[in-house]
Amino acid sequence: MFMITINPLEVDGIMFTAIKVELPKTNLLMITNEIGYIMCGALDVDLLSEKLKEREVIAARAVGVRTIDDLLSAPLEKITDASKDKYGWEVGMIGKEALKRIS
Repeated sequence: MFMITINPLEVDGIMFTAIKVELPKTNLLMITNEIGYIMCGALDVDLLSEKLKEREVIAARAVGVRTIDDLLSAPLEKITDASKDKYGWEVGMIGKEALKRIS
């Protein structure tokens, strides 16, 4: 049986929501608030930046993560244009640092 887990997550005193979706042979991981999110490698950043550009989605992905803690400490591999323009996110920035910028 597969599960979806949703938990509150405190990052340096700032509240976020951690979401884990267990799927066959993989997990989807996301940490979000009302402004934006970081996610595992399943996120299609190019789709958000190109085809949905007008929505100005604040999002990034990190690859090779298996847990929410991994996602917090992993470098961002790809970011949306809006994330860079509005919040100063950069490729290579640690997930936790990116989240603090959207608090």
